Amino acid sequence: MFKKILIANRGEIACRVIKTARRMGIATVAVYSDADRDALHVEMADEAVHIGPAPAAESYLIAEKIIAACKETGAEAVHPGYGFLSERASFCEALEADGIIFIGPKPKAIRAMGDKIESKKFANAANVSTVPGFLGVIEDAAHAERIAGEVGYPVMIKASAGGGGKGMRIAWSEAEVRDGFDRARSEAKSSFGDDRVFIEKYIVDPRHIEIQVLADAHGTALYLGERECSIQRRNQKVVEEAPSPFLDEATRRAMGEQSVALAKAVDYQSAGTVEFIVDRDRNFYFLEMNTRLQVEHPVTELVTGIDLVEQMIRVAAGEKLALAQADIKLNGWAVESRLYAEDPYRNFLPSIGRLTRYRPPAEGKSGETVVRNDTGVYEGAEISMYYDPMVAKLCTWAPTRLEAIDAMSDALDGFVVDGIEHNVPFLAALMRHPRWREGRLSTGFIAEEYPDGFAPMAPDAQQAAILARIALSAHLIDAERRAHHLDRLRPGATQRKDWVVKIGDAYHTLATDDAVQSDWRPGEAVWHGMIDGRGVTAQLRPFPNGMRIDWQGLSVRSRVFTPRLAELDALMPVKLPPDTSKMLLCPMPGLVVSIAVSEGQEVKAGETLAVVEAMKMENVLRADRDLTVGSIHAKPGESLAVDAVIMDFA
Repeated sequence: MFKKILIANRGEIACRVIKTARRMGIATVAVYSDADRDALHVEMADEAVHIGPAPAAESYLIAEKIIAACKETGAEAVHPGYGFLSERASFCEALEADGIIFIGPKPKAIRAMGDKIESKKFANAANVSTVPGFLGVIEDAAHAERIAGEVGYPVMIKASAGGGGKGMRIAWSEAEVRDGFDRARSEAKSSFGDDRVFIEKYIVDPRHIEIQVLADAHGTALYLGERECSIQRRNQKVVEEAPSPFLDEATRRAMGEQSVALAKAVDYQSAGTVEFIVDRDRNFYFLEMNTRLQVEHPVTELVTGIDLVEQMIRVAAGEKLALAQADIKLNGWAVESRLYAEDPYRNFLPSIGRLTRYRPPAEGKSGETVVRNDTGVYEGAEISMYYDPMVAKLCTWAPTRLEAIDAMSDALDGFVVDGIEHNVPFLAALMRHPRWREGRLSTGFIAEEYPDGFAPMAPDAQQAAILARIALSAHLIDAERRAHHLDRLRPGATQRKDWVVKIGDAYHTLATDDAVQSDWRPGEAVWHGMIDGRGVTAQLRPFPNGMRIDWQGLSVRSRVFTPRLAELDALMPVKLPPDTSKMLLCPMPGLVVSIAVSEGQEVKAGETLAVVEAMKMENVLRADRDLTVGSIHAKPGESLAVDAVIMDFA
């Protein structure tokens, strides 16, 4: 077994690998860029080596710097995590040339399966069912249009070297093919250094289901069940679960056996994932094979009890798998929610900044449920614009699917993140969505259920009643504390019998006896209490004369009044926000890639105004109506803050 390994990655996956290596008694080496000097993975590792400036292309993507760090520290092997160099055969070969073990598959498998175009050709040759498409080199946008017409709309344009939704577009018409081809190539080049793309038929209402495989160098290859990854936004997975609520045992076995056959055909050694598109009739089509550890691997670990990182390390060290297919049992249900630094109320655009508060829910087993949080940040850490916006992967396990979902709902309600915008409200709302809870999924779920984006939700009558009781409980606890500190100079402040609680714009009359018992104390962000026999977790944040309550995706402002003060409050004028309807504001901190219009130009609704890049994604800002451009206040190459004025309209 290895004595020391280097993790050629950053963030939560680097921390994840370090945890397993530490448990196995293996020393670890972290690498870091300028932006990650104070990162959690650097603190956790036994040693750390600086490898360059913040941009990944100047640090994490330079194989020579990783190899030099191995030689400097005496690391015998490298775990690549996911992304960066994890699927580059040349990196694997360079390590081997210097006598360093790559904790992953051999170059042959990486080349055969890591490239999306070549993997399709290989799968076709191996009689694996694949989605119809064109796998050759696409010369230009006009060529892409001809191919799309032959395949039939809609089509998917995908980066050959892609992953994580980067360099991927769905096109329903010739115009969308041309624009999507240009954007996909641009994103592919900036993210992977490879601008090749291919086109395939887009299957309507598909499910994205993947099979986890595990193979050693001694001829054993296994499948560890499936993961349902259909909840996606912009082709980026958001929520995953294991097993899938859709597959029956026969389909599971067929997909698993086909995945194992494919792995054996390329002499696969390590953990890998074979991804499929599954239609309404459970017909499945090979999509791609990821020759690395997947982001969502924790849900498989939770339902199988197998540490995939440990198995990768043992296989790389030459050990035989101590498992047979009959040993693989799926126990219970696991759900993973990806917590991203993005604003759900601004169409999920990226957010950066410092985590002024970061308090994940407690990990471990409680009753029959388990909470796990894979993260690479800490309170006070900086969320950088240079890397992927994922902050954490929150996972829950329970005996049944609904129990696992309810456990996730409670865990999200108690996950405190301040200082950046984040998608916890959306994730929390999703856990209560009837269609999600019923398992009626497709990759179009988010687009279908939230066609206009995710907007702040208003509580229904039952939710408002619960929120009012939480608000009154917190108010009475705070009033009692204030009375105590004032040496009870206001006798009777906590003995009133009648109160009016304002939730949003609505008033609710409650009695003191309606307040909920809780051990919450002023200043604490998380409130726990029992309401109608059920445990409730919410987050409380004070503002002048009131509390903001976050619960189940709701975010409401609450105030508690005496009846007379409530009457007066109802007479107060409402302050309106400033009018920004004649401005194009930068929706997130980012870099201006291009300005597509000029001053005085008339544009139609839907036309591109500007392109802003943030966290490796290009965001096209379009006109929401017919208009005339006034003054342009930004230029390409300029870094803008959120809400900076890019242009105004006449």
